Amino acid sequence: MAGSMKDIKLRIKSVESTMQITKAMELVASSKMRRAKERVERSRPYFEVLHKALTDIAAADIELRSPYLKQRPVQRTLLVVIAGDRGLAGGYNANVLRLAEAQPGEVTVLPIGKRAVEHFVRRGAKLLTDEYVQAADVTVGDCFQMSRAVASGFLRGEFDAVKVCYTRFASMLTQTAEALDVLPLVLPQPEGQQPQRSLIQYEPNCEDVFNAVIPEYIAGIIYSALCESLASELAARRTAMDAASKNAAEMIENLNLYYNRARQAAITQEITEIVGGAEH
Repeated sequence: MAGSMKDIKLRIKSVESTMQITKAMELVASSKMRRAKERVERSRPYFEVLHKALTDIAAADIELRSPYLKQRPVQRTLLVVIAGDRGLAGGYNANVLRLAEAQPGEVTVLPIGKRAVEHFVRRGAKLLTDEYVQAADVTVGDCFQMSRAVASGFLRGEFDAVKVCYTRFASMLTQTAEALDVLPLVLPQPEGQQPQRSLIQYEPNCEDVFNAVIPEYIAGIIYSALCESLASELAARRTAMDAASKNAAEMIENLNLYYNRARQAAITQEITEIVGGAEH
């Protein structure tokens, strides 16, 4: 019985230590969450303004023939996959990597984040580059560097389509893995209306300006997706660590109950032995 009580006590201490770690990770994720949400809110208008600028330029030349608009049979796809640098974030990494694996056809991957790089290196996937190992350290300048590589590769015909696989931050409780089509660019047309020519004139011409804005647009998409993914990772980790802390507290409560029962049984046995010895 003494050995059983000792084992339970050691188990309680072990679970308490684990709960301290999960509580600390939950607090760290919560403290970083506010700044991450602010980055998401600041990045969304930038993407929207860039998209509107492209739409306005296309409207100025109804017969725009940019290579970025050219639809061709998709045989090779470039996937920009954004995952986390660490685990312990519920299904955050698994969901976006599963989504990337489900994309059809021949795929080249530009992974961002340690988990993404390790995942595709382990599977022998064709990589555009593996230098962006730490997603948290990727800067706006890095996004522009990536966008130039993506745009030039698309123009050279190295891939026929470009997608960004990331996790969209909807709320603290909801994060959704999504695959966003980036190239070829599809501009929305008003339903039931003929396209109207813009009165704005672009120099030297609409196509050159349009093509010059595209790398900026791609960089904006990558940066926005990165902000969304980092916020989603923190939210997923906070939720996962909160659940782990609650499970640990429940386990400790059950173990204390078992310990008290074992202790009570041991005391009862000792009293019984004393009474039995006194009778003899």
